[in-house]
Amino acid sequence: MNLLLFTADERQDDRVVLSGRRAEHIRSVLHLDLGDQLRVGEVNGLIGTAVINRIDRESVHLAVSLSSPPPRPANIELILALPRPIMLQRILKQATTLGVKRFHLIRTRRVEKSFFHTPVLFPEKIEKILLEGMEQAMDTGMPEVLIHHRFKPFIEDVLPSLAGTGLLAHPTAEYSLDTIFSSFPSIDNRTMPPGPGRKKILLAIGPEGGFLDYECSQFITRGFHSFTMGPRILHVDTAVVALLAQVALLTSGEKRPAR
Repeated sequence: MNLLLFTADERQDDRVVLSGRRAEHIRSVLHLDLGDQLRVGEVNGLIGTAVINRIDRESVHLAVSLSSPPPRPANIELILALPRPIMLQRILKQATTLGVKRFHLIRTRRVEKSFFHTPVLFPEKIEKILLEGMEQAMDTGMPEVLIHHRFKPFIEDVLPSLAGTGLLAHPTAEYSLDTIFSSFPSIDNRTMPPGPGRKKILLAIGPEGGFLDYECSQFITRGFHSFTMGPRILHVDTAVVALLAQVALLTSGEKRPAR
């Protein structure tokens, strides 16, 4: 836990009282005591510091001072064929750590129906996973997770309403991600200053085995650019992290070396 998070309704002026997991972390992991200072943040708010002004076996009382904004979020919206529950937990946490603020979990032909009944999709479980990612990244911005049980309504009704440039990861695509960025200047943010004006990326990643041809065609018809990560087939959780890192690098503003 690199940042201790609390919600706005837990704060009274500059005072926060914690119990349970967070208080135990302060006592047993951080080994802090009366008068010690730690880094804190308010969910969907600012980051700052807190001083312990009371600590006992039941609770920790903090005097907080918030002053700094959270890190700038990744300009990426992740469209993900719902993976196995254990893999979904890793992806949600890792992608949150990397700055993703909106997830679309969708049904495709290769997604098992049972995946949509996992306790991992319970709101309280999703929130816990997201908070762990935020604590790791020292971020306070709570991501949004949207669940779409049917492919066709998502493609026909939801996808057209999403702003951004679509990228479709698919093993048999012809071009690499770097080639796609070089060929389509409209998705290259390197010449744009940081901020809301930068072009958002809609990154679609399929299930184990990839999207079916029909599913790929539906994305491509709606303007998505398909690309391949190369000849090696990765697990979805590995592919998500690798692709988020690649897109972040390609849109970071750093100039590519001359070839």
